[in-house]
Amino acid sequence: MYTIIDIETTGNGVKESKITEISIFKFDGETVVDEFTSLVNPECDIPYFITGLTGIDTDMVRNAPKFYEITENILSITTDTIFVAHNVNFDYNIIQNEFKRIGIDFSRKKLCTVRLSRKLLPGYNSYSLGKLCSALKIPLTDRHRARGDAHATTILFEKLLNTKDADVVFKSFLNARSQEATLPPGLPKEAFEKLPKKPGVYYFKNAQGKIIYVGKAIDIKKRVLSHFYDKSSKEISMCQETTAIDFELSGSEVLALLMESDAIKQHYPQYNRAQKRKVQAYGIFSYEDRNGILHLASNTLALAPNSFYTLYSKTNSRIFLQEVCKTYKLCPKFCHLQENVSQCSHYDILSCDGICRGTEDIEKYNTKVLSFITRIKEKSNHFFIKEKGRTPDETAVILVQDTVYKGYGFIANDITIPQLNDLLTFITFQKNTFETEQIIATYASKHPNKIIEISNWSY
Repeated sequence: MYTIIDIETTGNGVKESKITEISIFKFDGETVVDEFTSLVNPECDIPYFITGLTGIDTDMVRNAPKFYEITENILSITTDTIFVAHNVNFDYNIIQNEFKRIGIDFSRKKLCTVRLSRKLLPGYNSYSLGKLCSALKIPLTDRHRARGDAHATTILFEKLLNTKDADVVFKSFLNARSQEATLPPGLPKEAFEKLPKKPGVYYFKNAQGKIIYVGKAIDIKKRVLSHFYDKSSKEISMCQETTAIDFELSGSEVLALLMESDAIKQHYPQYNRAQKRKVQAYGIFSYEDRNGILHLASNTLALAPNSFYTLYSKTNSRIFLQEVCKTYKLCPKFCHLQENVSQCSHYDILSCDGICRGTEDIEKYNTKVLSFITRIKEKSNHFFIKEKGRTPDETAVILVQDTVYKGYGFIANDITIPQLNDLLTFITFQKNTFETEQIIATYASKHPNKIIEISNWSY
């Protein structure tokens, strides 16, 4: 026995949506044996855009029963039936949430007429209810009203039941291990099945082939599946749009993190929140003025000539120069912490030896500046990281020069690389960003044994 169901809602996301109308057709495979249809008072205002779509407004449902007043009707008609809907997870999750709010567990087996149609009726350009009904000449009246859509879905479902190989397909979809009811309606099962249980990055794509989400995982298949079980509004909306999933193997988690970071900044996916903000880089640099005094300053990287140190905010650059002033007894004026002053008068830095007042020798002052620059450059790291490759026959390499992440590459284990320049031919060069620096710094602190200094070159 089946119950074919459609609902209309307030449209506030899956967790916050309230039902405004529900229609249920009880179907034995040949005949509709029962029906329950009702407007529902959501106990909140209905947004104008929802009214424009469904025709249901706040006044229309003001005297309608509240959800808790029709729970017995819903439970009674759906008991011992299979819950059927076009894009079943949407309707099922919202109804389940409504029951949860009043302390009732609602659990039914599910079938999705979108997924069933894709399997049994392949080749159509669209599997939306309206376009599919039009193509199959199924009458659809009162579009975007619960009863009209539920009635059309019932006719579609009957057609699917009578399609060749329906018994086999229905049985496989109802198999608890098949995951058919869990997968997004537009995603072919084959697309999920091909996903590996290995480290890498994965890309959710919509019907237009656009990347809408990038993720990384140690086990790609397991992580992707977790998205389909997530009941948050963002995850459900994302999965509704997903029609394809691509992936790239990385061999290790650290490389997956780097690949994910690059892909997010390259594609700017709709459903990625982290790492989409472009962080401005600031370079620390030096120059000599007409009096022969060495200055230290910071500016955006594009405007910082021959910068020798990079930071990722104007504030951090200023704090960094303040600490340099204190440590090396430099002048705040000549470190550009104070502008348009004849002599420094910094509230916190009191260690200036008088270069701004003409009481300190220029050569002595410049020596202190050069001492700082030399020390910073000596601290610059030149290293590479060896990690697992995508297969046992290769090794992954991550290259860092002058503390700057250069990129990564995969090298066959039977290849000998005598010099650093030979290694560069295998590297896929990437942008160095705040995120990549954080990823590499965290990895280096946790796995110091995998950091190989380039000064000790041996591969």
